[in-house]
Amino acid sequence: MLNPKPVFFSKNFFLFVVVLLFCGCAAQQKPQGGPRDLTPPKILKATPEDQTRNFKAKEIRIDFDEYFRLTNQYQEIVISPAQEKQPEYKTDKKSLIIQFKDTLLKNTTYVINFGKAIADVNESNVLKNYTYVFSTGSHIDSLSLSGNVINSTTGLKEKDATVFLFPLSQDSLLFGKKKPGIFTTTDTAGNFSLNNLREDTYRIYALKENSPDKIFNNDNDLIAFTKNPIKVDKDSSNILLKLFKQVPDNFRVAEKKFTLDGKLSMIFNRPVQKPSIKILYPAALDNQKIVEFTRTKDTAVIYMRNMAFDSLSVAILDNNKPIDTIYQNKSKNEKFDRTLNFSFGVNRDNKLKPGTDLPITGNFPLESYDAAQIVLLEDSIPITNFTLTKDTANLRKYYMKYRWRVNSKYQLSLNDGAFTDIYGDKNKKFYKPFTIDKPENYSQLTLKVSVPADTGKTYIIELLDDIKNVLRTDVVSKNTSLVYKNYATIKYTVRVTYDTNHNGRWDSGNVKRRAQPETIWVSPKEIVLRANWEAEEPLEIPKEQTNP
Repeated sequence: MLNPKPVFFSKNFFLFVVVLLFCGCAAQQKPQGGPRDLTPPKILKATPEDQTRNFKAKEIRIDFDEYFRLTNQYQEIVISPAQEKQPEYKTDKKSLIIQFKDTLLKNTTYVINFGKAIADVNESNVLKNYTYVFSTGSHIDSLSLSGNVINSTTGLKEKDATVFLFPLSQDSLLFGKKKPGIFTTTDTAGNFSLNNLREDTYRIYALKENSPDKIFNNDNDLIAFTKNPIKVDKDSSNILLKLFKQVPDNFRVAEKKFTLDGKLSMIFNRPVQKPSIKILYPAALDNQKIVEFTRTKDTAVIYMRNMAFDSLSVAILDNNKPIDTIYQNKSKNEKFDRTLNFSFGVNRDNKLKPGTDLPITGNFPLESYDAAQIVLLEDSIPITNFTLTKDTANLRKYYMKYRWRVNSKYQLSLNDGAFTDIYGDKNKKFYKPFTIDKPENYSQLTLKVSVPADTGKTYIIELLDDIKNVLRTDVVSKNTSLVYKNYATIKYTVRVTYDTNHNGRWDSGNVKRRAQPETIWVSPKEIVLRANWEAEEPLEIPKEQTNP
């Protein structure tokens, strides 16, 4: 008779092993975390090979090291010279197949630029600026152009800008109408390189656009170009392209709408030098309107006390001359959602600049206030000897005047109904705590300005804070000193416009007229003000460097 113990042991041991294996398999999980894949697909092989001469193939096969996806291939992938019938692009696992549908020209170098069409599947890492080059003859064009693209306003390098060429003979036919056959994209340092160029004379451009069509056809696109054509008969480098926003020749209202709180908002396609607004219909509303323009004078907001109308006709004027008229419909009894809120002229730490009044700004024009509902506490003690003064230039703003104390804590309470706006709406209860900043946290800056000799230009000098807001503007034409008193102890930069036409403002360029924008130079030195300190800094404006 067999011993039952070994049999029992063997059966249970087998069951034990199965359970362990099951649990082990069940516990396996996809690894979590780890470094993110930042690498685009890599090319393993191209058939025929890149740079092939005497090319006779009907298709090209490019093998990658991973699965990839094609995006907007018929927009992004460009073959130069262009063909009447576009090639067909197919994917086969990890391979891209390009099938030609048109006859290739004899003794011609072809460049296929893939733009941003190729990216990996998981992380969408784009294979940028990949080009495949071949020649149907024994020679491959090999000339190149390289340089840098910057933003003319900020002076910063521009990444992902499209740099492209049109042969001079085709420029007027293609620019602004067709996407270029020769292009590349700038890297993170704003550098570009255009390769495999044939000997010719070209126009060169850079474009930073909102839509990916590579055509300069939008008022918000940034454009750059050189003043003169470029003759390519040798390799050229150090080409500088300065992007700018072109001012449209024809004025129009780009956007108009009634906001949810009842304001009529209008955005213009270009700034207006001396703007004004006239309500044509209903004419009775013209005397009741309140109009605000932004500092850049390219946006207008209109407030109207009486909203009982079903349509509005508005004329936009520049220097009292009509330049456009818009019509806007609305339901006569349409309801708008308005809540009266406030902002105050204190810094990020809720501190008021010493020696100044406290601005109280509503989000709608203010009609009146009830002094009994405005409570100011100084170190928890009620204060009554403050005064409120209305800003005649801004009907949404009042100034609270009081002899503020640096070491005191203040709380302003705007109780229910403290302010009433032009619509009769009253505010809900609102609290604002603040303190007075110390005078020693402010400094004096003196800029010793030196201008280039014998230029005949004036220079617009702007002082910018650490978030690039313009704090003050001065126009100079000779060596001088600019004194900035009581400025906060933060970092500042200085921007200078070379005001060639002496009109006191920066003027943009125009591609059609081959006019470059006025040069802007941003000082590379950051000015750091220290507490309770009088700083003196030299500002040597360099001689203007113009594009060729």
